[in-house]
Amino acid sequence: MSINRLPLANDDDLDPALRLISAGERLMKEAHRLFPVAFDQTNRNVWLEAMIDEVPDYLYFKDRNGCFVVANRAISIDSLPNGYESLEGLSDFDIHPEHVARGFFETEQEIMRNGNPMLDMEEFIRDARGTPKWMLSSKLPIRDHTGEVVGLVGIARDITERKKAESLHVGQAHLLKMIALGAPLVDVFSSLILLIEGQVHGVIGSILMLGGDGRTIRHGAAPNLDPLYCKAIDGIEIGPKVGSCGTAMWRGEPVIVTDILTDPLWESFTELVKPYGFRSCWSAPIHSYQGKVLGSFALYSCTPGKPSPECQKLVGMATHIAGIAIERKEAEDRIQFMAHHDTLTGLPNRGMLAERVASAIENADDGAGGVTLAFLDLDNFKLVNDSLGHNAGDELLKAVTERMLRCVRASDTIIRLGGDEFVVLLGGRLRRGETVEARLETLRQAIAEPVMLAGRSIQVTCSMGVATYPEHGRNATELLANADAAMYHAKEKGRDALQFFSAEMATHAKEKLLQQEELREAILRKQFLLHFQPQMDLATGRIFAVETLIRWRHPERGMVSPGSFIPLAEETGLIGPIGDWTLNAACRQNKAWQDAGLPPIVVSVNVSARQFQQKDWVERVARALKDSGLEARYLELELTESLIMQDVQQAVETMHRLEALGVHLAIDDFGTGYSSLSSLKRFPVGRLKIDQSFVQDLPADQDDAAIARAIVSLAHTLQLKVIAEGVETREQVDFLREAGCDEIQGYYLSRPIEARAVEALLRIPNI
Repeated sequence: MSINRLPLANDDDLDPALRLISAGERLMKEAHRLFPVAFDQTNRNVWLEAMIDEVPDYLYFKDRNGCFVVANRAISIDSLPNGYESLEGLSDFDIHPEHVARGFFETEQEIMRNGNPMLDMEEFIRDARGTPKWMLSSKLPIRDHTGEVVGLVGIARDITERKKAESLHVGQAHLLKMIALGAPLVDVFSSLILLIEGQVHGVIGSILMLGGDGRTIRHGAAPNLDPLYCKAIDGIEIGPKVGSCGTAMWRGEPVIVTDILTDPLWESFTELVKPYGFRSCWSAPIHSYQGKVLGSFALYSCTPGKPSPECQKLVGMATHIAGIAIERKEAEDRIQFMAHHDTLTGLPNRGMLAERVASAIENADDGAGGVTLAFLDLDNFKLVNDSLGHNAGDELLKAVTERMLRCVRASDTIIRLGGDEFVVLLGGRLRRGETVEARLETLRQAIAEPVMLAGRSIQVTCSMGVATYPEHGRNATELLANADAAMYHAKEKGRDALQFFSAEMATHAKEKLLQQEELREAILRKQFLLHFQPQMDLATGRIFAVETLIRWRHPERGMVSPGSFIPLAEETGLIGPIGDWTLNAACRQNKAWQDAGLPPIVVSVNVSARQFQQKDWVERVARALKDSGLEARYLELELTESLIMQDVQQAVETMHRLEALGVHLAIDDFGTGYSSLSSLKRFPVGRLKIDQSFVQDLPADQDDAAIARAIVSLAHTLQLKVIAEGVETREQVDFLREAGCDEIQGYYLSRPIEARAVEALLRIPNI
């Protein structure tokens, strides 16, 4: 190789390797000046050649045609084609693919044509061994003594490792972003595998998942593996000798197989892997944060051997990211499941109803059968909760769910709406000779089978309402509303019944909906007023109290009695605001009578179950007294036996708090709520009210007479007053007085009257 001094740019503008050469030339000039004999021209060229060959970067000179004139050892080792001893005289077309060589040639011709250098270009090549490399290249034009460009000098540094590090960093950030944004798991896995394959030459990656059973292998992703191979290993059980991946998942630790054809771990799978040419497989388990095995990450190579330390480090990084992705997906799936399923039973919840009904309707429209929606409610479920506790109630709900699931098919859906309410959605075609009613009856009978709870055999029936598509509704809302209406008809028939929706029910449902809206309007427009029925002390003949009775002054139907709208108000929850209005209005009216100088009396107000169960009910009563200015001793609250018996302990606590306010308490409709004597003595009440059902046939009915006497005797024993309601005749009054009853109320004394009539009545000294 003959090297002549070539004119170069200023040293400050050169690449470090070129500056090294330039500095070397200056050093040789100085040595030649001091030792002219030792450093003649020949020795000078030898020293320069030796120095260029020691440079670790590519260094070369090319002529105007792009042929190498000088090439140092580094580029020669990496680029020299087989059969050649030197790059001198060869061009890029002799050592690179045509499209790569064409790119180099056109770039270099442009440099020599315009005389401008190109510095720090990133170029991708494959060396003579096929190894991919990234090079940072600088190319400068070379001029002769006349200034004409005669070629170029180039230097290129291998930046493959730096590019890999950059690519790895960017790839990791991209993967974490994919995980955070909830990208499909297969996309995350594929991107992760491709990232590792780009870092390690000559490998093919694979991610396998451990199935939900904890035993079987499930395909995760392998973008560059043959799909037939992936399919062949999908479903294989893990074990102590199941290749690299199955063994790694079994052991929970990395498994490095350096030669698949001889390693005993692969002896059962060598025939499977031979067609693909794989000779080594390095696998590592994917762990959860808690250490549970979730799957495996593996790299296959067609060359026997171990992975490099750098490769093992990359595999460790890959399993960590894969574990994050899997746990993120599992957490997302759990959240989605919890959002759309009932926690106790695992059934779809109300949020899934519209979707499931829409899907069933779509299938029906496509000719895949019909759609039937059954709304069912367990009869007397609250009694189980109250008597055996909520844990027993939960166990009952789970037992009922299991029985229903055994009765339905894959095309059916069971949804828990909440509490003890369920929806059964039947889809698909009926079998020959089968009816919807028969299927639902089978399900209803399965629910009614006895179940052991808290050591007791309990039998709970259900009431079921049924609506079908399209006869009874075109969507989930309509079908559910009509099935609900049918279910209430089943309840009214005595429970433990199945009722299909009908046109009459539709009319009733519309009327009910209309009345509900009218009732809401009545609350907003204050269309209610109070009537009062006097209560008299039998011993003195004095009016000592009045019972408050609400009326609805309807703009079209006139005066509406409470029996026509209070049940609906209870059902819809409107009883709350209606009850609050009644309580406040009664307190204000009683205070107004007192302010008018009338004899002070007690105003009695009925309390609904919904009101009494409100957590702030006592505070509401206290507020009504404070706002009206009425003293608590002039207010009595009437509680029904059935209301109190729903939750005796809670009821007693609330009653004691009301008693502490100074409010009187009475038990209404006594004798119909089945309260026990042990419970009765715990109630802080002042009066018992004999239900009118025991009064209406007095004194002729001997049974009613006996019951009335017994109630009076019991009450007096407990130091309680007794008032009889529904008293209409003189004979009833005489009997009750003789039996020791303290007070009466009824048409005999007065019908319910307006406030002004009460005022007039109170001005009469005695009746």
